[in-house]
Amino acid sequence: DALVTYVNFPTTEYLQLPFLDFQCFNVYLESREILANYLARLQNLVGEQPLVMAEIGLDSRRNGVDAQGSSLDWQVRTAFAEGCAGTFIFAWTDEWYRGGSDIEDWDFGLTTRSREPKPALAVVSKAFTEVPFAGDRNWPKISVVVCSYNGSATIRDTMEGLTTLDYPNYEVVVINDGSTDATPDIVSEYNFKLISTENRGLSNARNTGWQESSGEIIAYIDDDAYPDPHWLQFLAHTYLTTDFVGVGGPNLAPAGDGPIADCIYNSPGGPVQVLITDREAEHVPGCNMSFRRDALAKIGGFDPRYRAAGDDVDICWRIQQEVGKIGFHAAAMDWHHRRNSIWTYWKQQQGYGKAESLLEEKWPEKYNTAGHFSWTGRLYGSGMTEALRFSRSRVYGGSGGSALFQSIYEPAAGLITSLPLMPEWFFVIGILATLSLLGLSWPPLLWFTPLLILAIAAPITQAIISATKAVFPTPRPNRGERIKLRAITAMLHLIQPLARLIGRLRHGLTPWRLKSNRRMTFRCSATPTLWFETWQDPIAMLGQISDKLKHNGGTSQPGNDLDVWDLEVRGGLFGSARINMAVEEHGAGKQNFKFRVRPQLAPWGVIIAVLFGVITLLSALDGAWLATLMTAIFSTWLLTMGLRDSGVAIADAEKAIEDVGATSNVNESET
Repeated sequence: DALVTYVNFPTTEYLQLPFLDFQCFNVYLESREILANYLARLQNLVGEQPLVMAEIGLDSRRNGVDAQGSSLDWQVRTAFAEGCAGTFIFAWTDEWYRGGSDIEDWDFGLTTRSREPKPALAVVSKAFTEVPFAGDRNWPKISVVVCSYNGSATIRDTMEGLTTLDYPNYEVVVINDGSTDATPDIVSEYNFKLISTENRGLSNARNTGWQESSGEIIAYIDDDAYPDPHWLQFLAHTYLTTDFVGVGGPNLAPAGDGPIADCIYNSPGGPVQVLITDREAEHVPGCNMSFRRDALAKIGGFDPRYRAAGDDVDICWRIQQEVGKIGFHAAAMDWHHRRNSIWTYWKQQQGYGKAESLLEEKWPEKYNTAGHFSWTGRLYGSGMTEALRFSRSRVYGGSGGSALFQSIYEPAAGLITSLPLMPEWFFVIGILATLSLLGLSWPPLLWFTPLLILAIAAPITQAIISATKAVFPTPRPNRGERIKLRAITAMLHLIQPLARLIGRLRHGLTPWRLKSNRRMTFRCSATPTLWFETWQDPIAMLGQISDKLKHNGGTSQPGNDLDVWDLEVRGGLFGSARINMAVEEHGAGKQNFKFRVRPQLAPWGVIIAVLFGVITLLSALDGAWLATLMTAIFSTWLLTMGLRDSGVAIADAEKAIEDVGATSNVNESET
């Protein structure tokens, strides 16, 4: 057996060959910053495969031998600092043949044509002995924190991995969060700091870790993961060369954990990073994340409400909101054991559903009315379910194929193709199945059966497509075994949304949820007014109303340049309220703010309610009373939900406007 690769170029970076063992690129860039940025891009393009620079170099004929040596020094160091697995210098000697002819107008060699060493040879030799980083750097102290609750099955791997770290200035702090197994006994075998507490949950354990450590940087790793030996070097390098206040890296599944673990690694719901750029992250998973100590102190550490999951999402959002940016380094990696049974995977995904409900409760403005949030960045990692696509990706080649960096551009999945990815798609299947069964009592409803088949086929097709792209950590030479693993992987893609849905529903994150406890009103509109003796900025007024809504537990969004309303107040999935504002200027700074608050039923809800109303009428005319009753109930329920949600939104809007007026009047009286 041998490793297989293909030497690629920036002009053909769109070539993504699935059978390669590692990726190679020839890259000639004469700017250190540009090379570093492009290597970060390549690391994200190649994913979890090693990246090797097949050619780097500089022509000494045009640039001089000293410039060649200086350039090759930073090229080699940059390649390894960006996580490349290796690099080749082009070339050993200036003597070079191409097409049977001697190439005499360039001198890329480390030696001359007569094999005399150039200065670059000594420079490159020294650089290669110091990769990935020179040992004389002033490395910051890093505290590695491991939080464990009954992690005896895997924590020995974690402890062993931490003893092999190639970093001169670090400590390890292990928080035993009330384990009842052999976890503390295993940790006691190592020369690490062990702190045992009662079981208080993951966030409390993480807080104890950073508070009881002394490092300038706090790096978290899970008790079912173990680090690459250079993990801390790449984290520290990122802190030393950027202004990021947090840094994370990828987590890969090790080989040999068993077939189920390999399948779960290729299934949705795993720890993946969300990147805004090739270097900046919106989210890094908790199994491989680090933060500056002062950043954690500034926000008060982790929120204790997250006992098992969701803590990493919350901390990343708070860090970015209150402190600064979070970075990502593709080589700051660890090896992360996945669950090795379908049952534990099922329970884990239910727990993630619970975590989503806790996050929505704290961050309602980040969630839509259906209870989902959209990342600003792009998800990277294994196991994502592929959305159905009906349009082909395109290669950006430039005019006449002249683009220097030719990438693949894929259109984002549309609304229709994204719906089957949602856990709530099971509700759609349930409704269509009910209608099809009602067709046994009223045959016209059997026309919904083809829609039911399509609704079921969509996630199955997605799961099969996703499973065919799975790459298993442990090689499987037997074709029959690979087919079996892909079948299991496809099944996991199907059950994961169901597990998440159950976790969400059990903890209140339902599509029909109503966060406000305010009494709803069924008025067609409300027209509150506010009088001010001193001039108020109208735009700032809308901002104050939005802030009051958020303070009262509501959410809102401003209208865009073409909307005829100023602020929309969310009531729920089925309805909202829209605010229009007008200002009367009465001279001497006096103003009368007039508001009109109107209900807004969700258009899709109205359409479906009308459709079911028509079905109710037709089935009643045919005397199909069971179908009539069921469709009438559903249609009435939809309309009631719309009135409820919009009514509560009106009440929330009125309360927010009233609160703004009360606050402003107090301020006016004080002045």
